[in-house]
Amino acid sequence: MAEILATNLLSPVVLAFALGALATLIKSDLKFPEPLYQALSIYLLLAIGLKGGAALAVTPMSQVWAPAAMTILLGILTPIIAFVILLTLGKMDRVNAGALAAHYGSVSAVTFLAAIAFAEATGQPAEGFMPALVALLEVPAIGVGLMLARMGAKGEEASPSLADDNGPPRWALALHEVLTGRSIVLLVGGLAMGWISGPERMADVEPFFTAIFPGVLSLFLLEMGLVAARRLRDLKETGVVLVLFGTLVPILHGTLGVWGGLLAGLSVGGAAVFGTMVASASYIAAPAAVRVALPEAKPSLYLTGALGITFPFNLVVGIPIFFAMARFFGG
Repeated sequence: MAEILATNLLSPVVLAFALGALATLIKSDLKFPEPLYQALSIYLLLAIGLKGGAALAVTPMSQVWAPAAMTILLGILTPIIAFVILLTLGKMDRVNAGALAAHYGSVSAVTFLAAIAFAEATGQPAEGFMPALVALLEVPAIGVGLMLARMGAKGEEASPSLADDNGPPRWALALHEVLTGRSIVLLVGGLAMGWISGPERMADVEPFFTAIFPGVLSLFLLEMGLVAARRLRDLKETGVVLVLFGTLVPILHGTLGVWGGLLAGLSVGGAAVFGTMVASASYIAAPAAVRVALPEAKPSLYLTGALGITFPFNLVVGIPIFFAMARFFGG
């Protein structure tokens, strides 16, 4: 475990994140231009989609269906677990519990990328089709979280299901937001492009989407360090409950993910990456959907939890834990 932790902490990805966080804490003027941040995120999402699609093109469906089914199952189960914990132990109201559940059932693409990089560094790479599971996990988890927020509510909360008197249902707007958001469009679009092209035709663009990928990821994590450290200032408002939830629930979800990945036939590296995916919390697709469907939910809760607590926790501690679990349970 100590060797795994050291490998993670000394990786350029984690060190770049730490540098960004430090820059914010010492009030440096370091910042990324918004167009550069957008360009980096587009590159990373499209790259993982392309690589996953190329791998899918040469992978028999017999190897994919079980992990895909497990992804959908956990995409339904994990937001329910998070919701029940927040509602009962956390004493949180239904709307905010559902908003957080949507985030913690969904997936962080950047955490996934960090886990993939770590798996390759340890010599136990994950299956090539893993990006397809990222896209598959996103939608059901957000949908279940939003549904839980509305079920059983009273009065006006029972169905602010309309954005306005004549507009479409709010859930339909949220679903559209998820399906047309840049995460899903780039991941699914990249998967389709890579699958249609296949590994041979993908070789033409491989130097751009593979060789410089680690460097681009390090730059992106530098920016994420800047942003995550700024969210830490909101901890005074959110309190200890969110800190405990944002660290302990990911371990629970990640354990289910590792176990489920091994049960579905994934390799040790694949199960560890899968566990990291399930343990992560979305801060791109889920906030966009929640903003539309649950406008009364507090961003200070779901953004601070996902980005200020769970993201750095998984990046530094969670990934090594899930790899140690996968090695232990998977031999």
